[in-house]
Amino acid sequence: MGEGAHDDGSGCVQAIEVLRVFKAIGYKPRRTIRVVLFANEENGLRGALKYAEEARAKKEQHIFALESDAGGFTPRGFGFNVSAQQMARLQSWLPLLAPYGIAEMNYGGGGADIGPLHRELGTPLAGLQPDSQRYFDIHHARSDVFEAVNKREMELGAVAMAALIYLVDKYGL
Repeated sequence: MGEGAHDDGSGCVQAIEVLRVFKAIGYKPRRTIRVVLFANEENGLRGALKYAEEARAKKEQHIFALESDAGGFTPRGFGFNVSAQQMARLQSWLPLLAPYGIAEMNYGGGGADIGPLHRELGTPLAGLQPDSQRYFDIHHARSDVFEAVNKREMELGAVAMAALIYLVDKYGL
């Protein structure tokens, strides 16, 4: 196996980069933004299941969860697991996200690691959808190494995620 640079190193870096972006621009979120680097997705989702269990036990309210688990390639859109009303609001933001390469917002998204939050707490979910043409060239392969990650493409995904999180934080779903 490779180093896991795209699956799931780039998603971890993108999530951390969202926080760095907000700090760099001095943005003070209205709500808590939490980055969680889950473990054990491929072997039973133990990290995701435990996180959702703890959130339920502590009566935490998660208004939105976003995952990047499809490689650090050029962002193309987001997939969502949300209500029709929420989707209409999200799609109204497409012109604001277009400068970051986001052209699509579709149903069907989230990710394995945030799925338990939806099942346990009803949390609306989203997943970054990067260009997938090269993903299976590296997925679970020896070629999934840090040299295979294009820094600019990964950063574009992080900024697209930051823009979406900003809009959800500022305007809600």
